[in-house]
Amino acid sequence: METNGPSARGGVTGPLTYLTFKQEIPRPPARRRWLRNLLPLLLLGLAGLGLTAGQWIASVRELPVPLDLLIAVGSVLPVAVAYRRPVLAWRLTFLMLFAGTINAAPNEPWPWNTVQIIGALFVLLRLAATSESLVTIWAVTLTLVPVFLYAPDANAWGAGLLIVAVAAIGDIISRRRRTRELLEEQSELNELERAKRAVLEERARIAREMHDVVAHHMSMIAVQAETAPYRVEGLPDAAKEELTAIATAAREALTDMRRLLGVLRSDQEETPKEPQPGYAEIADLVATARRAGLPVTCELPEIGGLPDATGLAAYRIVQEALANAARHAPGGPVRLEARVSPKRLELIVRNELTTDAPEGSGHGLVGMRERVALLGGELDAGPDGEGGYRVVARIPRQRKV
Repeated sequence: METNGPSARGGVTGPLTYLTFKQEIPRPPARRRWLRNLLPLLLLGLAGLGLTAGQWIASVRELPVPLDLLIAVGSVLPVAVAYRRPVLAWRLTFLMLFAGTINAAPNEPWPWNTVQIIGALFVLLRLAATSESLVTIWAVTLTLVPVFLYAPDANAWGAGLLIVAVAAIGDIISRRRRTRELLEEQSELNELERAKRAVLEERARIAREMHDVVAHHMSMIAVQAETAPYRVEGLPDAAKEELTAIATAAREALTDMRRLLGVLRSDQEETPKEPQPGYAEIADLVATARRAGLPVTCELPEIGGLPDATGLAAYRIVQEALANAARHAPGGPVRLEARVSPKRLELIVRNELTTDAPEGSGHGLVGMRERVALLGGELDAGPDGEGGYRVVARIPRQRKV
């Protein structure tokens, strides 16, 4: 955060100790380039004000030259130091409020020169804008001491009100900055939480869908094992007992998976009655996208014997890729191609970018990668170097163990 200071555990005296004795952590240098370039000119201007203050002091006070130079330098040095060390700058200013009154002439309206007064107000503003409120309160309290001590007849109450007003402005700046930084930090945390929640929801959805696929196979195993003694004649008793054990184990596994499904599904989510989509339903996705105005061309060869998990993953990947194309390149042509080999299914979806729309949060891409990784495959997505965006998924036809 921009604001620094003592811990709240220090109570009331902690800020006072920090203000007067503890070592200060330097402020970071300016991030904006124009401000960094302006610093040499500001320092040059401070040097000019210091010379002006020294000449004025020499003309109205009878002081040795070294002491004259000390007051002149002390009038502007805290302003330069306040850039990165506002607490140290206030300490110098506080000391100069005493040293600046040395041998003050009776005809001076204030025992401090004008440059020193303006510099002290600036340092106090800088301190209040970068410190905790308790630190500012202690700084204002201590600053008022020399004001009422050396200028009781020169409208000290007006000067005191001015000091309090300047400190209040700085404290308001500090509070607004802290509030803005807290909001930015909270927004960043919320975005991270949303990203994590989206990934977890996608993982749960993948797990539910994979459960449905596996549960189907387990049911078929149980049915085949239970009916085998009636369908196959002449089986020995040992084989029948083995088949019965297989059917029992399959039923138990199916029960456990149904219990797991109850945990994965939310209370508001209804159990789907329709079967999970697969590779054959990709053609319906393409037809729906065309009716929505997305020009899609595709090569989808007929594939037999594709495992259900592979077909489901292919369907979801094409579904997400077409949705991304419609979102980030509306109206742009999309090319879908499926290539199959005995070992794997390869899907290629390419769209031409027609707008400069951003890619978005990328949660859908994470889900696609997790689906492919679950089956032991790989997925590449990104610009193709020809003004388009391409998604390539390589899904094994049998899951790697």
